[in-house]
Amino acid sequence: MSELKSADIQLIRRILPHRYPFLLVDKVVEIDGYQTAKGIKNVTMNEPHFQGHFPGTPIMPGVTIVEAMAQTTGVMVGVALDLADKDMLIYFMAIDKCKFRRKVGPGDVLEMKVETTRGKPGGKVWKFKGVATVDGEMAAEAEFTAMMDLPAETA
Repeated sequence: MSELKSADIQLIRRILPHRYPFLLVDKVVEIDGYQTAKGIKNVTMNEPHFQGHFPGTPIMPGVTIVEAMAQTTGVMVGVALDLADKDMLIYFMAIDKCKFRRKVGPGDVLEMKVETTRGKPGGKVWKFKGVATVDGEMAAEAEFTAMMDLPAETA
């Protein structure tokens, strides 16, 4: 078994192009190459979507949970392929078998476990599976396809 890697917020910002208010992963731990990883999102009341979703009952939108899973995969691939400071872009191509099971709100710690189901270094199209949980209870699950716009020297 290889040594697991991790990414703090500084490294995440060097890999992903996303910024506030759309950077949705605080750290990624247990990165096993480009195969699996676990991302962490600390959900706080300060996030702008809670102003309108929903006033009086703040609930993290399901699409942002899926986006947090996708960002976790971007960091996983970025760490595995040493893509910090390389201006990688990632685009959704498909989201399949998406299900929401639990509300997520301020104070929750969202844990995203992701795995690569198809993709390899140099490839543009990757497929992933993700499960997001809070306190061990499933909040969402999805399969998604993304196009990795990787720097030419890594392709």
